[in-house]
Amino acid sequence: MPTSKDTDKVAVITGASSGIGASTARALAAAGYTVALIARRAERIEALAGELDNGSIAIAADVTDRDTLVAAAGRVEKELGRVDVLLNNAGVMLLGPFDAERKDDYKQMLDVNLLGAITATEVFLPLLRADGGGDLVNLSSVAGRTARPGNGVYAATKWGLNGWSEALRQELQPDVRVIVIEPGAVATELTDHITHEETKRGAEKMYEQMAITPEDIAEIIAFAVTRPKSVSLNEILVRPTVQP
Repeated sequence: MPTSKDTDKVAVITGASSGIGASTARALAAAGYTVALIARRAERIEALAGELDNGSIAIAADVTDRDTLVAAAGRVEKELGRVDVLLNNAGVMLLGPFDAERKDDYKQMLDVNLLGAITATEVFLPLLRADGGGDLVNLSSVAGRTARPGNGVYAATKWGLNGWSEALRQELQPDVRVIVIEPGAVATELTDHITHEETKRGAEKMYEQMAITPEDIAEIIAFAVTRPKSVSLNEILVRPTVQP
């Protein structure tokens, strides 16, 4: 997918150690961006920064820990000088029946998927608004539009992300474009962490049959942020063609 070259621009990606985050880092690097890779798994993002070999940096941080994000923003400002794209990609999908046994899963999803994105945005927003503004990209889900049994709290985090994003779209325009990406089934590590075994087996089977690749989503993100500033792709729903 063609994109313009945006040399000397900087993208910050949370959850950059695998899946859509890592693939988007590669896509944006190819489009001329230097990337600040943020994730808890330091070894993975350090290896990815070395692979990109374009001045990109790896920063170990946790979106549920504001202090680590503040430190990350300080390092980005000092070493890279600016932020043109913030991709809130970090997320977990802990599906299963709604009951007290999964109360820790619910808290984790709320802390990572919703509060993590809010906190990362709050911390990086001053840099994103400087120098004429930039792009805030929030990774949501088809679950942000359609809920079903077994994904209630996950869907709640994504519906919340969508509502918050729309409010920010209106509040931050025209300096900051807010872009929401809503993937369906994508072949990432999301299903690996499901704690309810029956639900995990069902999700893995479905993903094996129909999931698209992280690179498919990365190309769309790269396309969206390289459009002219007069064009804003605010909400993009991307499903595998065969997904019901």
